[in-house]
Amino acid sequence: MTAQALYRKWRPQTFDEVVGQKHVVRTLRNALVSGRVHHAYLFAGPRGTGKTTTARLLAKAVNCLAEEEERPCNECEVCVAINEGRLLDLIEIDAASNTGVDDVRELRERVGFRPNKARYKVYVIDEVHMLSNAAFNALLKTLEEPPGHAIFVLATTEPHKILPTVLSRCQRFDFHRISIPEMVDRLAWLAEQEGIEAERQALELIARQATGSMRDAESLMDQLASYDEGGITVEEMQAALGIGADETVTQITAALADGDVGKGLGIINTAVDEGADPRQFARQVVEHLRALLLLRLESGVLPPHIPEARLPALQEQAAAFSRQELAKGVRLFNQAAQEAKGGWQPQLPLEMAFIEALLPAEPAPDASGDDPSSSHRERSARTRPRRSQSDRSSPRKMASAPRTNDEKQAEPEASGGEEEDEGSAQSDQPQETREPAASYEVSDGGEDGLSVEEVRRHWTGFLDALRPKDLSLEALMRSCEPVGVEKDVIVLSFDHKFHRSKVEEDKKRHTVEDVLSDLFGQQLRVRCVMNRHSESGPAQRTNQQREDESSSSESDVSDDPLVRMAVDELGAEIVPDTS
Repeated sequence: MTAQALYRKWRPQTFDEVVGQKHVVRTLRNALVSGRVHHAYLFAGPRGTGKTTTARLLAKAVNCLAEEEERPCNECEVCVAINEGRLLDLIEIDAASNTGVDDVRELRERVGFRPNKARYKVYVIDEVHMLSNAAFNALLKTLEEPPGHAIFVLATTEPHKILPTVLSRCQRFDFHRISIPEMVDRLAWLAEQEGIEAERQALELIARQATGSMRDAESLMDQLASYDEGGITVEEMQAALGIGADETVTQITAALADGDVGKGLGIINTAVDEGADPRQFARQVVEHLRALLLLRLESGVLPPHIPEARLPALQEQAAAFSRQELAKGVRLFNQAAQEAKGGWQPQLPLEMAFIEALLPAEPAPDASGDDPSSSHRERSARTRPRRSQSDRSSPRKMASAPRTNDEKQAEPEASGGEEEDEGSAQSDQPQETREPAASYEVSDGGEDGLSVEEVRRHWTGFLDALRPKDLSLEALMRSCEPVGVEKDVIVLSFDHKFHRSKVEEDKKRHTVEDVLSDLFGQQLRVRCVMNRHSESGPAQRTNQQREDESSSSESDVSDDPLVRMAVDELGAEIVPDTS
């Protein structure tokens, strides 16, 4: 005969044995003593926190034949039948396997029959959120007006998926994750009952791995008890579960503090080669960096698994980091823990997290608006010389080399007059109305408002956030640049009308606005304008001007991200405009 699992063998048989849910136990006990038992309960909380166990205890308590203060007694005929799993009046239903409306209709037909032996029929519906909407609606009438002999207990890990009309008809109890000290005490008691030798530190590691689930902790302890008959030790647990040693975590943190990339990568690869699981190792690094961050913030909060003897060493290590560096490290290694699910290089997310944690923070843009942290392609697009109207009107200037900033500053003011005269001569021609570019360089939102410099500084992050939502839109947005902020409106300048028209489509514009609003934490809108020197030249041009503009436009087209994508990935070819 196979051995019974520990979590089943030592399932709590009384309310006193329930771990970590005192608020639930106290309320149910008072309801039993006062006779205020409700007809429908909802037990919600993470897995392994005692929802189904408490539902069975409630079923025993309402049907127990002992005195009210002693229920459940586990000695009367009803309690013994429930403990042995043979009471017909306790009906447990797995909603994950009975999701349809026909299953609920069958339940409604049976609920009208009187109990066979007990005082109440107790229906325990586990994972109730898996029921369909039609099944919920079919159950609704029964929950609203049940027969006097029926009690419903709905258990779920996702209460937000349950219809509000069902929630309003139940008394809700939220089960909390079990704390590490409570879990360690329970595991020590189990080890004593089973005659298992277990180190206290090993039990703490088990509790940390269980992440608040008592059932997971008991199952893990059951597994480790079979690993070695000599007992459960820290070394054996690390070997069985692929957990790195605490010294290794301390070493990689020290390498991070020293900025030693080679040493840190060597420690990561050595740990993985020796059998450490990359995800578990990343979680350990996150726990360690989080402890350092809490110490650095002087929050007075410290994870319970850290002994007092380690505090001086942790405080010394925490002093080697700034608060921003520790917060960045926690965020990066937490992402690595989620990404390191396998693959041909499972340690790669850990390596990238370590390297990115050492990269300097993005510097602020300079006076010219150039963002040094942006990619080379974006920088080249912004710094590429743009032709002025006077350049387009003169073939001689078109053929000349681009002028430097010093040459532009030294240029006589007469050139500005020429442009003004030319503009007045063409005043009869239709032109696109837009604000002067100078107005886009300041923010009208006040001193505390969003500035165009801040938008440019986070533009790369905006593109990264936009990419998973709409890849083609992200490519379109690479062809524009933020040129100003007007209160809650970000002004975007485009070189090509086609790109502007695509971004101005309602769906794409809303996507851009949503991503920007999430990024900056405030409701933002966008306004698309054409660059002053793009596609809006005089109505009448000479043949030489058309040829020059054609060759320039072909160069601009070849630089466009969408066109490059079509050429590189689809084998497209750029055809010169012969019109």
